[in-house]
Amino acid sequence: MSTKLEEIPQNLTTADKFTGKKVVDREGIHYGKVKHIHINSDTLTVSGVTIHEGFRKNYYLTNDYIDKFTKESLLLNSPPVRVDSQVVDIDGHKIGKVKRLHRNPDTKALESIEVTDGLIHSRILSKSEIWGVGEKIILKMTKVQYKKLD
Repeated sequence: MSTKLEEIPQNLTTADKFTGKKVVDREGIHYGKVKHIHINSDTLTVSGVTIHEGFRKNYYLTNDYIDKFTKESLLLNSPPVRVDSQVVDIDGHKIGKVKRLHRNPDTKALESIEVTDGLIHSRILSKSEIWGVGEKIILKMTKVQYKKLD
């Protein structure tokens, strides 16, 4: 026996309609596709999404990054810092890649990133050392200044 659903507001939709939608930011940079939508079981609100960015590359974004869902995509209000993103200095010279993200355990806010510039060498940089985020992570320092860090 089925029941007819009545009086459902038009602006409501199911979360599974958004899986597989592309994820883009305001610059038009494509970050992958929505894999999962995470719902806070206490408040019944969206707490974040898992993004699938290719072969076995998934990452989680909190709802702080989400601007809005559209019929075709998930729009981000700011670009995310991701593992394996290329890191460049303030002049655009390549430094390395993001090896690991360090987040606050309570708020999940980004505190620092670990940048690897080879097989062995890596440095931890605070969030305040990041000048910009987009297709690449741009630091507030030159490559010479980066190499002098301990």
